Amino acid sequence: MHLPPHPTKKRSINIRKKRVIEDFQGGVVEEVSESQGGVVEELSDSQSDVVEYVSKSQVCLSEELTASQDYYRPGTITRQKRGTRSNMLNQTGKLNSEKIHRYLENIWLSFPEDKISSFTHLDPLWYNLYSDDSNREKVLNWIKKKDIFSRKYVFFPVVQWGHWSVMIFCHFGESLESKVKTPCILLLDSLEKADHSKQLEPLIRKFVLDIYMNLERTEDTILLRKMPFLVPKVPQQRDGEECGFFVLYYIKLFVESAPESFSISDGYPYFMKRDWFNSEGFDSFRKTLDTSDV
Repeated sequence: MHLPPHPTKKRSINIRKKRVIEDFQGGVVEEVSESQGGVVEELSDSQSDVVEYVSKSQVCLSEELTASQDYYRPGTITRQKRGTRSNMLNQTGKLNSEKIHRYLENIWLSFPEDKISSFTHLDPLWYNLYSDDSNREKVLNWIKKKDIFSRKYVFFPVVQWGHWSVMIFCHFGESLESKVKTPCILLLDSLEKADHSKQLEPLIRKFVLDIYMNLERTEDTILLRKMPFLVPKVPQQRDGEECGFFVLYYIKLFVESAPESFSISDGYPYFMKRDWFNSEGFDSFRKTLDTSDV
């Protein structure tokens, strides 16, 4: 379907992207005004899903550049209008990257120490940054600091085409030929019918290969390219707005349920099934997120 151009709204998106990129290079981050951000969201809501995804990609890129600088170079960043972006929940009800990160940090604090010592998570802002060649090396170096090869499980929420899913890197520190602790990539997707996994798999495999190469690992690249990429049948979202909340709930339940190790030969991972959780439990979890953000 042909969508008529909207000069005013398109101009607002371009201004937002240009300003953040310039500020990123200069080491100063300036928040975009609420009026500009509102125009971007109005555009995505009023037109088709395709336009929504394009608009959200622009927003996400801006978030990546802004928040990654703020997170890793505190003291060198000038933040203005602090409340604008931190309170940005888009008009369709979907969570943005900063909301996902904030909620995930809160959830992480609720886990017992003996659990989280085996887990870590990556900032959801990094995936789109990695997709930009000029920032790829920075992202890989940030991941190096997370020491992911000493952890059993690594969670990485990602947003692509306006939709949230979560990657889980399992047993990356083990031998690629292990039959007991199998290195593999899980993708948990609450919108399985959209078949995102087939489109994401090549990008994710390249990302994983770059992580190994950047850390100067000695694993055989042929085996690395064959690392199992698995998409469990997990509970599915009920509408077009829940994907971010499902990602957070997947992470919470995985941390609570995951064994010390698992092998895909045993039926990966056997504790995750379509009835892994029920609607009542999910709704209760979502309410706790709402109260933690007041």
